[in-house]
Amino acid sequence: MTTPDQIPVRGTLTAQKPLDTLTWLRVGGPADWLFQPADGDDLSDFLRALDPNIPVFPMGVGSNLIVRDGGIRAVVIRLGRGFNSIEIDETITAGAAALDAHVAKKAADAGRDLTFLRTIPGSIGGAVRMNAGCYGTYIADHLIEIDAMDRQGARHVIPAQALKLAYRQSDLPEGMIILSARFHAPEAPPETLHARMQEQLARRDASQPTRERSAGSTFRNPAGFSSTGLADDSHELKAWKVIEDAGLRGARLGGAQMSPKHPNFLINAGGATALDLEALGEEVRKRVLQASGISLQWEIMRIGDIMPGATVPKLELSADNNE
Repeated sequence: MTTPDQIPVRGTLTAQKPLDTLTWLRVGGPADWLFQPADGDDLSDFLRALDPNIPVFPMGVGSNLIVRDGGIRAVVIRLGRGFNSIEIDETITAGAAALDAHVAKKAADAGRDLTFLRTIPGSIGGAVRMNAGCYGTYIADHLIEIDAMDRQGARHVIPAQALKLAYRQSDLPEGMIILSARFHAPEAPPETLHARMQEQLARRDASQPTRERSAGSTFRNPAGFSSTGLADDSHELKAWKVIEDAGLRGARLGGAQMSPKHPNFLINAGGATALDLEALGEEVRKRVLQASGISLQWEIMRIGDIMPGATVPKLELSADNNE
């Protein structure tokens, strides 16, 4: 059985690495191992040599993630500098570790429109996995193919159609690690694209708690609610609205809070544990279901072990909420 520390690597391999500093919510216990490969060959060699019974979890920049306080019993793979290139010709190829905002800006410099990526937190790998989108445009509208690596270290080119991209989800094969993605993007004047992104940033900053520690939208918009009647693929009803209607804007549990500015943003208001954050989210789900019959689905991924013996604080409601 080959353990991680027995495998020669060119990147960085760290045992019992705390993950709180690597997530946007600043919570999370240690990973058994954190591996930051130097490049694709380094990652391939490592995966081929690693005992197949040892779990592997690919992690981006931690923008859409709660790592539980007990940590992760796995090798966490975090792609970095060797996976953040951006190449632009007739198409745009971005490494999985390239930040969404950076890709949008570089594309705009070249007169290519991927402006929808500008306000999406995180990196390209996570954006593809979740079919991220905003302002009516999604990864699925632009993705051509991805380069990915399986658990055995073999590389695969997977066309976009095979991923069956849908609202906030994809059918990425189990164990696959996205290395890069290739996109088509329409041409437009760079000044027009940069102006559009400035408008998007202003809209975001006016409505979202961008200065707080959050992980973006907490819950997916409910499906099946349309102004013209029921439609399975409609997401016109917004998660923030049903949270607001349940009286949970500003609700707080320990150091976790549903943002007073945007009630579908779960924030670390100070000293929150992962348990605080997840427990508040589950309490919101329970109360929204009681109030409206709608079962909210998490958009934030939650992984790892709960700390043994941890207790959940009591929910506190904002003075502005009526109960």
